[in-house]
Order: sequence, then C-alpha cells, then structure tokens
Amino acid sequence: MTIQPTGAEHVAPVTDDVPEPGAVTVVIPTFNESANVRELLRRIAATVPDRLPCEIVFVDDSTDDTPAVIADAARDCPFPVSVIHRDTPDGGLGGAVVAGLKAATADWIVVMDADLQHPPALVPDLVATGEKEDADLVVASRYLPGGSRAGLAGGYRVAVSRGATWLAKALFPRALGGISDPMSGFFAIRRATLTTDTLTTDTLKPLGYKILMELAVRCRPARVAEVPFVFEERFAGESKSTAREGVRFLRHLVELRTASPLARMVAFGLIGLTGFVPNLAALYVLTGAGLHYLPGEILANQLGVAWNFLLIEVLLFRDRRHHRHWADRVGRFALLANADLVLRIPLIALFVGQLHMAVLPATALALLTTFVLRFAGTEALVYLPRRARPARTGRNLR
Repeated sequence: MTIQPTGAEHVAPVTDDVPEPGAVTVVIPTFNESANVRELLRRIAATVPDRLPCEIVFVDDSTDDTPAVIADAARDCPFPVSVIHRDTPDGGLGGAVVAGLKAATADWIVVMDADLQHPPALVPDLVATGEKEDADLVVASRYLPGGSRAGLAGGYRVAVSRGATWLAKALFPRALGGISDPMSGFFAIRRATLTTDTLTTDTLKPLGYKILMELAVRCRPARVAEVPFVFEERFAGESKSTAREGVRFLRHLVELRTASPLARMVAFGLIGLTGFVPNLAALYVLTGAGLHYLPGEILANQLGVAWNFLLIEVLLFRDRRHHRHWADRVGRFALLANADLVLRIPLIALFVGQLHMAVLPATALALLTTFVLRFAGTEALVYLPRRARPARTGRNLR
C-alpha cells in the first residue's frame, strides 16, 4: 500500500486501478474498527454498486490494525477504496468527517459509521431521495414512521439520545426545524453545498461526533429531506459513546449557539450574573471573619472574576484560547474586570451631575455601559489573535 503524505494526514489508495469518481462518495470515519470493516465493505459491495457508482473514503484515527485490514479487504471490492490516516485526530469524529468531505469527488457524499448500525443498503435511497426532492441534505432518521432506534442499548442511551435531540432542536429551532433526528450520523449531502470557502476556512468547527448538527447550523442547506431507517445493533466491538463525548456535545452546542457577536454578548452577560454567587459567598465569609466590607468586597470580587474567567474559557472562547498564553489571558481579563469597578463610579457621577439623571437610572446605564465595554474589551484584547508584526526592513548601509 503506497502512502502519500499531506501534512498530518496520509492519503493511501488501497486499490490499484482507481476508476472515474463515482456518483456517491461514502465517507466512513473509523477508530479501532478492524472487526467491522470487512463485513461493512462486503455489505456495501452487495447493495450499492448495482444501483449507482460509488467510492469509499475511510478517515482513520485508529491505534490498532484497522488501516491494514481495510487494505486487505479492499482487494475484493468492485469500487475504489482509500484511507486517510490522521496522525492527530483533531476535532474527533467530526473532524474526521470534515477531512473526508474534503477528499470526496462525487456529486453526493454519504456519511456513515463503520459499526454497521447504519445499514449500507440505504445509501442509494438517500441519494435517490435527494435527487427526487431536489434536496441539499438528506437525513436518515430513526424517528420517522418506519424508523427505529432499536440498536441503542439500554434505556439510558435512549434517554440521552432523546434529551440531546430535544436540547439541540430547542436551541436551533430554525436550522434544525426540518430535521427530526439531528443526532443522526447517517446522512447524504450535495458536495455543491460545501463551498470551497466552507472547507478551507474555519467555517466548520466540529467538536466531537455530531457533525450533522454542525453542517445544518453553519451551512444552512436550502432544502432538507429525510428517510426512515432502523438503527441496528453494533456488529462487533464496543460503543465509542462515553460521558466525555456527552460533555463535548454540550460544549459544541454552546459554541454553535454563541457563534454570532450578539449571542456571545448575551452568554457573556449570563456568565457574569453567575459570578455574583461566589462573590457574595466570599463576602459573607470574609465579613463574618471580621474583615471590613470594603476590602472584603475587593477580595470577594476577585473570586467572582476567577469564576467568570473559568466559565468563559470553557464555554465561550474555548476555540480562541491558543491565541495567547494562559497567564496573559488571566492578567488581561482580571484587569478589565476590575477596571469595571473603577469606571462605574465616575460614570454614575457623570450621568447624575451632567445629564441630571436620577441615581437608579444612572446606575443602571453605567452598569450597561461598562458591561458592553467589558465584553468588547474581553473579545478584542484577550481572545482575538495578535496582529502580525510587519517584517523589519534592513537599513541601507553605505
């Protein structure tokens, strides 16, 4: 098997004679699925090529022999099969799918799991439905009549799946309004919907395994169709769904919901409100210990600042933390947060003395003004990338 390096990824064709691009590219992310890929390719070969040409792109983050098993099994396949092995699994399963979308050559791309819980026989139906209904995205749904989530093991996973679906649809009623199963990992999308700009910039920022939600929210396909499917039991191996993936899913929801500046500002304000709890608790303890309330509030405010910083780091600006060292971010955030106290009193005095406002409206306006300034300062001075310094030009020495 020859390997062509492309940065942190290796694209390896595992069939010698690669025909013209198929009518559908099937993208299959894998992580230690060596026990499933032979049967998966056998079922694809038995059900898909007779109805439409296809090519298979595996995007592999495995630590076992999955790539070697794929290479061996692909020898008997009547369609081209390739493997993209990623040295660094950035973005988890969602990032693997994005890598597969970039490599796809067909007009339609079908994304499915490797564990055979997604029936390969449905691949042609997804594409046919998209063509018939002139859709940009076709979702295989467990919640349509004729569909089933029978393969979900146990009531706990069923409850988690249902809860995640409800939460996602509640947060994105417009983008996910026409999708009954936004948690589905089995869908078809027109390659034309994924513009070059979408795939080559930071438009797609997958976190974890819910790439369908990412595509629906960020790309906003014009027309969505659905087909029912029965979610079957895993063929071999163990599920990769863990509590950690659940936390990543919640972070993903927050990042999608706060993508716009207005939404980020609202989330920033809500996080700020939660900071009153540790602030007041610390003030109660400090004054109870005999400390005067003024220095006590200064100290207690630092605990609220630390609380807010941690939540903002984890929930709001997680994808921007790499722009500055953590100590730099802490210092800048603390400076801005404490400047809020220094600025608020002069603003109140200005509004009352110069604009002749009553004290309560002046205080409210000062709070709003400092909040907006603190949000803008936090985004611009703490979490935006540094500006590139202009290159130095050498002096002309004579």
